[in-house]
Amino acid sequence: MTRRPVTAPYSEPLLPQLDIDNPYYTDLHRNLRAYVRDYVESSIAPYAQDWEAAGEVPESVRLRHCALGFNIVHPLTTPEDAAGLSLPGNVPRDRWDTWCSLIVTDELARVGFIGVIWGLGGGNAIGCPPIARFGSPEQRRRWLPGVAKGELRFCLGITEPDGEDSSSGTSLIYLDRTLPTSAQPREERETTTSSTAQRNGSPTASGPTTAPLRCALADQDERESACLSFLSTRRASLASECTILESMRALFDSPESAPRTPSITPPSERRSAPLSLREQVIQSKIFKFGLLIEPVQSFMEQLVYIIESSKDRPDHEVNIGGMTALLKVMATRALEKCVREAQQIMGGAGYNKAGKGARVEQISRDVRVHVVGGGSEEILMGLALQEEMKALRVRQKALKNAAKL
Repeated sequence: MTRRPVTAPYSEPLLPQLDIDNPYYTDLHRNLRAYVRDYVESSIAPYAQDWEAAGEVPESVRLRHCALGFNIVHPLTTPEDAAGLSLPGNVPRDRWDTWCSLIVTDELARVGFIGVIWGLGGGNAIGCPPIARFGSPEQRRRWLPGVAKGELRFCLGITEPDGEDSSSGTSLIYLDRTLPTSAQPREERETTTSSTAQRNGSPTASGPTTAPLRCALADQDERESACLSFLSTRRASLASECTILESMRALFDSPESAPRTPSITPPSERRSAPLSLREQVIQSKIFKFGLLIEPVQSFMEQLVYIIESSKDRPDHEVNIGGMTALLKVMATRALEKCVREAQQIMGGAGYNKAGKGARVEQISRDVRVHVVGGGSEEILMGLALQEEMKALRVRQKALKNAAKL
């Protein structure tokens, strides 16, 4: 694959830019990135601002997105669950890994209009992985092929008896709108209180909710682990999306990346005269972007490497739930700062919904969705420490057991 020139600092992850072997990305990953980027630049990015303003993605665009394999539910289960569709870029199923998922998320989110990305299938990415991991064969057959083909759309509500924080959840139930709960015998129903509901093209539930037990995901004693698994996966995804994807790449679009609207470009590279005070200030702000984004990129790649390397081991052996919570906080703080500095550079243009500051303005409104979604900062800080302390105890026990052998 021919690498494309990078025209703005910190606008691309470093490793894929370099002509060196690296432990993460192979030719398969580089080719997949090129495929998704070509698709985004030709079929999504030129129209994203209009779709955002209209409040919807055209149905024909969404169905084509599904036909290209972007709505196949992960983790992968069977070809039948994927409705026989090929994965994006025709990557073989046995070669699709965590890095492939990261690349697809990364490239799609470069659009910079998160409403468009969610309109293409964001609710499915949140609501369906627990079905793939914990659902019965009947549940997978009922829902996953339809999701892959674009016939079904999902949202998710994590429920708990007292309606408190979802990290203490004891129930994970899917409301099947095709099954009227009033027609179900009382003993086949379960009543819960939903405190978390995600709106992504589907009705949401709040307050007391009755659902048929045939829609309950996992056995009762397994639902807490299912909820926690979902939350950790979602936070890792949000961290990637919030920081690497939207902040630098969308904010740093260069004029050469037409047809996308340019946002921020560095000051001119004059060599014959000293920089003006204004140019020095702008350079300082751009440097801050790099200072924030590069550590998050490295942290994220470290966690993806751990996930990929330990995917065949039980979750309790390699617990990075606390670290994904830490990454999410780190990522959203970086995004908030990057957006603020971008608007400082753009001036009034950074507050306009049209013109070359439109993407900056849009991200400044989307940032709160990322900060709050998946767990607010105050909740996650406590959870991160709590989970890491548990992981430390597990690692200490493993070392003691190994020493006895």
